[in-house]
This record gives sequence, structure tokens and C-alpha cells, in this order.
Amino acid sequence: MHSKLPHINLYAHCQFITFRTKESVDGYVTKLQNSSVSTKQKQYEIDKYLDHSVNGAYFYGERIEMMRDVILEKNGLLYELEVCSIMPNHVHLLLKQQADLAKIMKCIKGESAAVLNKSLLRTGTFWLRGYYDVAIRDQKHFDRAFEYIVNNPKKANLQDERVFSKYEL
Repeated sequence: MHSKLPHINLYAHCQFITFRTKESVDGYVTKLQNSSVSTKQKQYEIDKYLDHSVNGAYFYGERIEMMRDVILEKNGLLYELEVCSIMPNHVHLLLKQQADLAKIMKCIKGESAAVLNKSLLRTGTFWLRGYYDVAIRDQKHFDRAFEYIVNNPKKANLQDERVFSKYEL
């Protein structure tokens, strides 16, 4: 998502990651992405907008479970999942890296795109290229990221099971 900053690989360290469906990005999101505000503020505004957007919103019903299964498939192998929220058109992860971040994202996005495209009887690019990631600095930062992920579906008035954490697995 951020074209100017490199992704930071910190093995055995927690990362907050957000990635979006390709079709979720419209003119408004593009305008936000190109604005001069901080990356953190951009991501907050984009997430707030996408929480209520129907663009690229595929995660309802069984597709939430499909995405959950893909994420859990590599849990304990490439990463240790702390918490995840599957929104209608984007996903938030808080995880501890056990492999290269690019490899983690390639596995999650690649496998889920294949499964979801098949389910939707479609082909082509499913996910927006790239992802937004922030290395967690300390416990306070971890707690804020965790709470954000847990509360995101509630703020968007979503009722189905979209959040899961290591405490439930």
C-alpha cells in the first residue's frame, strides 16, 4: 500500500497488517492514498471508509470461513496469529512473524485468492497489490492494535463472526 516505505521484517516480532480486495479501491480511496497526510492517518481514513463500502465486499457467510481457514493453515508454521478480523472487503491481522513477511503475505493472499475466486466463479486478481504493515513497538502499541482489530466489525455494525484470536484456537 505504501510505495515509498519498505516493509520491515522482524522475526519473532509482532506486525499489524491490513490488505484489501482489489475492487474495494475506488476514486475516493485513490484520492486518500495520494493525499499528503501521514501513512497512519491515510490507513485510518481508508479503513473507516471501507468499513461501510460495498466495493469488493465478498466476505459474508461461508467466505468468512474460507478466509479464516486459509489464515489458520500456516498458523504456527510461518507466523503465530494473535488476532484477525475479516471485514467485507479487507482483512486485519496481528501476528508474530516466523518467516519473511513477503512470504507470509504471498501464502495468505495467493491461497485465498484461488479459493475465493473458485467460490465466486470468477478469475483474475482478487487482492489489491501490496499491503499495509506496521511493526509493533511495545505492549501499549500491541494493545491498541489488538483492540482496533477486535472492535472493527462492531464499529461497522457487522453481526457475524469475523474476529478470531489465538485465545479461541
